[in-house]
Amino acid sequence: MAYKRTEQFEDKITSGLIENYRETLALLGENPNREGLLKTPERLAKAMQFMTQGYNIDAKIILNSAKFHEEMSEMILVKDIELYSMCEHHILPFFGKAHVAYIPNGWITGLSKIARVVDVYARRLQVQERLTTQILQAIKETLNPLGVAVVIEAQHLCMMMRGVQKQNSVTTTSAFDGEFMKNATRSEFLKLISAKLY
Repeated sequence: MAYKRTEQFEDKITSGLIENYRETLALLGENPNREGLLKTPERLAKAMQFMTQGYNIDAKIILNSAKFHEEMSEMILVKDIELYSMCEHHILPFFGKAHVAYIPNGWITGLSKIARVVDVYARRLQVQERLTTQILQAIKETLNPLGVAVVIEAQHLCMMMRGVQKQNSVTTTSAFDGEFMKNATRSEFLKLISAKLY
């Protein structure tokens, strides 16, 4: 379970990060007192805290904040949800889109809450595989739907900027549960996420 960070702890994190980033710049051969770099450690500290704010947010609380009883059992799909995350292996960004669907079992949630759940888990140090299953599990455990499906397509700067340096590679991960384990339901979902709106 992710820990909750208090305001006092956030201040301690900020000051610690600033000092660490100042030292990192020096270790890389830069002068952290150079005009262009004077505020870089502070900016980087704030950026990292923003990009990892998902540790402070509970996805289940978000889903429950707009949970409504509704007698329906048709697929609900939110596709092309932008996501930005940080690879935990190299602390480099990966970015792309998530497609999330569920089949209600008496309960639905606000559509924007699905996108927010994606952000909760994306705003942590991640691997795409775990991100995919975390989104699925949060929806499954909160709404108890008949089925959940999540597909993520992303590009990873750790593959593009360094290492194999493959600029056009896209990584796709998927997770299915319940009714989406059936070929017909899964095929309908995959067809819908491939369809163009216009």
